[in-house]
Amino acid sequence: MTIFTNFLTNLILAIGLGVFVVFAIQNVTPTSLKFLLFESIQLPISILLTFCFTLGLLLGAFLPLFWKRPVKRRSRSDDLEDEFDFE
Repeated sequence: MTIFTNFLTNLILAIGLGVFVVFAIQNVTPTSLKFLLFESIQLPISILLTFCFTLGLLLGAFLPLFWKRPVKRRSRSDDLEDEFDFE
């Protein structure tokens, strides 16, 4: 089963990479992004999307490390109550 899962994962990644390469080849016209008063330098759309995608991956990977929720400590009596039904 793991061979099939690995194959399917690699196939999906290869198709995604192929779609991105075709998109990058077809969109080489320089463009700039505008947001309120800010405007970026002129770059091809594929480079802008690659930058945004990479930034999103990094933020998605590292932000949860800084937003740890406090762990609720369970007392021994809570464990015993869960293990035995005292009703």
